[in-house]
Amino acid sequence: MTHDHARLVLDRPADAVHAARLLAEGRPVAHGFGNIYALTARGDAVQRLNALKGRPRDQTGSLTAPTGRVLDAFDLSALPPGVPPGLVADVVDAFGAVGPFGFRGPAAAHVPPGLTAWEGADRPGAGTRTTQVIVPGDACPSQRFLAAAADAVGDGLLVISSANRSRHVTGNADAPVHWRADALRAELAGADDLVLLEHRDEAAARARFPRHTTVSTTILGLHRAERVHGRTHLVLERHGSLAAGDVARVLAALGVGLTIGPRAAVRLAPRSYADRPAALTVAG
Repeated sequence: MTHDHARLVLDRPADAVHAARLLAEGRPVAHGFGNIYALTARGDAVQRLNALKGRPRDQTGSLTAPTGRVLDAFDLSALPPGVPPGLVADVVDAFGAVGPFGFRGPAAAHVPPGLTAWEGADRPGAGTRTTQVIVPGDACPSQRFLAAAADAVGDGLLVISSANRSRHVTGNADAPVHWRADALRAELAGADDLVLLEHRDEAAARARFPRHTTVSTTILGLHRAERVHGRTHLVLERHGSLAAGDVARVLAALGVGLTIGPRAAVRLAPRSYADRPAALTVAG
């Protein structure tokens, strides 16, 4: 963990730009992301981020991007029937306006293998090559940091993961994401090169997104669709911070239905800090 005398604060523009420069130099950054914390690094650092968390080094990573660059990760020509590119753009815009969210869709050709997965077949190289993009919501101050980081990194790709030690390290069935910087700092204290860019006011960060719980984002699939009673339905792949009912309402306004996928049957549970003192607001 970085040992800077002054803490870096997400809401301070100069701090966000400084953290982006450190990321471009190769250091991973733990930062405020919507109402929680996330780990972000250069797109070529998937294995390094996995090792920091204690995940298998070859585990597929996810992308993040500032508002306006999400669609760059997708091959819009490979969308399924009934899901035109214009609809995908509207879906991405609608959920970005609500808050933190995730999308999985056909991967653009420039997205490297460590950030893609194959779906719909029993072997790599068959089916649909997909990638996952996690966004913090348009109203999150991390937009400034992500934009600066994307500009500073040569190819603009940023890999993201939940801010926590992996369940492979903890031995627990699940390892919920952190939503407090003090606890995150304690858990990742051994990561000497990690930069922490924290929310100035964590209570305010949570209040900014009242419809979201403090867990990893809900994820919607864009690479497959179902027809139900003549209507296109997209598939919920993970039931996270935004409730399925809210997802369905956002989609209904766009004329689209929602199907709950098998991996989204149970909603993620938030991390509890019942045994820890309350976090302090950072001055400035």
